[in-house]
Amino acid sequence: CSPRWRRSGHEYLAKLSSVGSISEEETCEKLKGLIQRQVQMCKRNLEVMDSVRRGAQLAIEECQYQFRNRRWNCSTLDSLPVFGKVVTQGTREAAFVYAISSAGVAFAVTRACSSGELEKCGCDRTVHGVSPQGFQWSGCSDNIAYGVAFSQSFVDVRERSKGASSSRALMNLHNNEAGRKAILTHMRVECKCHGVSGSCEVKTCWRAVPPFRQVGHALKEKFDGATEVEPRRVGSSRALVPRNAQFKPHTDEDLVYLEPSPDFCEQDMRSGVLGTRGRTCNKTSKAIDGCELLCCGRGFHTAQVELAERCSCKFHWCCFVKCRQCQRLVELHTCR
Repeated sequence: CSPRWRRSGHEYLAKLSSVGSISEEETCEKLKGLIQRQVQMCKRNLEVMDSVRRGAQLAIEECQYQFRNRRWNCSTLDSLPVFGKVVTQGTREAAFVYAISSAGVAFAVTRACSSGELEKCGCDRTVHGVSPQGFQWSGCSDNIAYGVAFSQSFVDVRERSKGASSSRALMNLHNNEAGRKAILTHMRVECKCHGVSGSCEVKTCWRAVPPFRQVGHALKEKFDGATEVEPRRVGSSRALVPRNAQFKPHTDEDLVYLEPSPDFCEQDMRSGVLGTRGRTCNKTSKAIDGCELLCCGRGFHTAQVELAERCSCKFHWCCFVKCRQCQRLVELHTCR
């Protein structure tokens, strides 16, 4: 990799993830990539901006985890636009980045509300009383409504400022919402039992956001089944419809894209594509992480490398585990 590149999610959000604490209005002015209305929102919501930053970082990490074995592994540039043309061209990779980023912001703001970090919001007080299943709603239910509303206001304003009738703005707005829906549809009920010896005579429950990894998995599935769309006039407005009329219409939870993706095989600095040369591949796999597919048929190098790992671990009373450090020779396969 060239030193100008680094692995890292929404162009300005990816930049936002790497800044320090956002505690002064002047910091809002200095944030790269924000449009003026976002700068104004930043100044009015300073206490929330650290959560936005955490959400952006969460989205980047999750994107890299979900695509760690793919030709495109969610890599970014150190400059704007951080994803090169891969994301600016309306590909399915762009669809995922927008979805996971808006989800990351909604998730982090929601958790900050529940943990008492923010004065503007707290637990979801609309969840109370006795449920139809007979348990008592209690505890601190995650205020997902506030997190989603803030994500809509802060993230979506960028597209709405362009005029939401352009094809790309329609695509981005749809995928932003699909990202937030991935949290909403996977909300969980967590409970605690009360009674003698945990007999569960009384059960109190609250609503909680799912682990962000579960959101990532759900959106990765939507990425694999994303719908290629094109703009069409429907009545007095423009809408995105499947390019292939034989496909069923997409739902609010599906990802949509406008253009096919490149194959990501060869490095193309101008387009922000790193290529797969030097990437580690799995010699025995027939899937996309296998050497044949990941290396695009170019072949691969095999090297013996020494791996240090913990071994012969023993538990000592009380209370620690002591291990030896062992060396193991393994074969490492990298794309030519």
